[in-house]
Amino acid sequence: MVKGISRRVVVIKSPDAKFFEQAIFILKDDVTPPGGKGSIDIVHEACRIASSCTQEHKKEGFFRRIPSPVFAMLGAAAVALIWIITMLV
Repeated sequence: MVKGISRRVVVIKSPDAKFFEQAIFILKDDVTPPGGKGSIDIVHEACRIASSCTQEHKKEGFFRRIPSPVFAMLGAAAVALIWIITMLV
């Protein structure tokens, strides 16, 4: 729906487009007008925020480093062990 209100936005392209193509920041009305040093600061701040969000989620835990076939093999081994135990009892 278009209401006729114009907004100023900053679009940051993702360097690693694995999940996201771009981040869109909508500027407040009272922010420095575009052009000049103020706009460069706004773009740098948007890039900082976008990179900090991606770095938070890049932190890998122990289970993230284990490849999924290992989990499949562990599950198969557990089912086989349970099956053997139930056959012996």
